[in-house]
Amino acid sequence: MKTGHLSSFDFGASDIDVGIFFETAASRLAAGGRALAYFAVPEGAAQRLVMAVGFDRDGRVEVYSTLVAGPFRALTPSFPQLHLFEREIYETCGLKPEGHPWLKPIRFNTPGSVPGVADYFTVHGSQVHEVAVGPVHAGVIEPGHFRFQCHGERVFHLEIMLGYQHRGVEKRLVGGPDERSIHYAETLAGDTTIGHAWAYCGAVESLCGVNVPPRAQIIRGVMCELERLANHTGDLGAMAGDVGYLPTASFCGRLRGDFLNMTALICGNRFGRNMLKPGGVNFDLDHALIKELLFRLDSSYRDVEDAVSLLWDTSSVADRLEGTGVVSKQAAEGLGLVGPAARASGVGLDTRRNYPYGPYERFTLGVSGSGDVYSRAYVRWLEIQKSAELIRGWLENLPAGPLEAECGALKPDSAAVSLVEGWRGQICHFVITGAEEKIRHYKVVDPSFHNWQGLAMAMRGGEISDFPLCNKSFNLSYCGRDL
Repeated sequence: MKTGHLSSFDFGASDIDVGIFFETAASRLAAGGRALAYFAVPEGAAQRLVMAVGFDRDGRVEVYSTLVAGPFRALTPSFPQLHLFEREIYETCGLKPEGHPWLKPIRFNTPGSVPGVADYFTVHGSQVHEVAVGPVHAGVIEPGHFRFQCHGERVFHLEIMLGYQHRGVEKRLVGGPDERSIHYAETLAGDTTIGHAWAYCGAVESLCGVNVPPRAQIIRGVMCELERLANHTGDLGAMAGDVGYLPTASFCGRLRGDFLNMTALICGNRFGRNMLKPGGVNFDLDHALIKELLFRLDSSYRDVEDAVSLLWDTSSVADRLEGTGVVSKQAAEGLGLVGPAARASGVGLDTRRNYPYGPYERFTLGVSGSGDVYSRAYVRWLEIQKSAELIRGWLENLPAGPLEAECGALKPDSAAVSLVEGWRGQICHFVITGAEEKIRHYKVVDPSFHNWQGLAMAMRGGEISDFPLCNKSFNLSYCGRDL
């Protein structure tokens, strides 16, 4: 069953025979499709498998579903991008994907919860050793376990284990929308408040048949690009700190706060909480505020430009970044990487261009190709430039009009796929309604779900001392993976 991005559709129309489901999914993925989401929905004593496949060049989304009551065919051996999706289905529903190479749990870490598959991967040899980091870390960082299989300093394999604080946010969205729903969406990944709130609103608006007013769409765009500016600026500073280059590190740490303060100036919260709502936005921009935002944007951008240019002009920094943590284009495509991590490996995917939404029109994106830390840093700088350009243009040409459109009841027995380009990459919210015009099932795919395996690949064959730098060049979310 075919559907366009942000178009609600009759969920029952996506149902096909189980054999046809797997043949169709395999053929569409082989034809260049990319798995946006793959999950199971309870249907009495059985489960309904649902897959959304995106065709990035065409900006098209296709959805298929089928009813299964027992083991099903694993597609991971042919399409590695599905490996976490199938492991999650097995973990949460007990449906076994026959032929999957390793059905280790991805969230529930109780020993023996899935007998025989919960052990860590090991490499054997007289001089091979393991280095285990976490899951408890210093400071306020969330838990995550990293286990390195090493020969001396060289890393053969990095296994990443997350999911120590499974929060159940997706389940809390079921039965909505209600007054709490938007706040749950905002906390899916705290540093991506606007991105996830926009994806949630887009799904609800699609299921209500509501068109958001142009002024509200542009204000949403301003907020999302401010979120992108803050995080990319902070991460460039953190990467500089990881190689011991303090000028850029100290400047960018302060400048990240400047962009967060611009967000707070608009809505009173540095992360954008309570800014978005289904149908529009809660806060407007008057002439005086627009003037102040433009002044702050120009001032902060000039400072970021000066601070970041030091990275490219300092040979010792370039030597440390170039050739470190390489992820090839083939690996990035095979694993389904998204966002700056994918674009740094030469994958030309950006939801703002491939699946246009809101105020994004005729969007161009920055792509590198070497797939190393340098590329992941440079793509962030390209995005900083683009975000500043977008915000400036929108603020100078903000259309008049209302801030919201009224959302009524959700369409019953329908579904919607909402895609937004968060600062880490593509966010997917797949929402299914029941007969009572309420949310029956809610599935979130944060960009970190795709990209953690990219970090593991970046470390393969490298030195263990590269890990802090590689890790920061991805800067993935623990909680975004642990929903």
